[in-house]
Amino acid sequence: MDTVRAVAWGFLGIRRNADYQKDISKLNPLHLMAVGVGMALLFVLVLILVVNWVVG
Repeated sequence: MDTVRAVAWGFLGIRRNADYQKDISKLNPLHLMAVGVGMALLFVLVLILVVNWVVG
């Protein structure tokens, strides 16, 4: 859950330096990349669904 929270804050671009340093020391970089790719795909799919809903 910490990984998802860190990636979500990263998507927003809002993060305190102390929290960033804590995440770097605690979280696995491979997990961060996997969650980031998954969340990016989910975001794109939601955008596609919203556009299809508005147009249709």
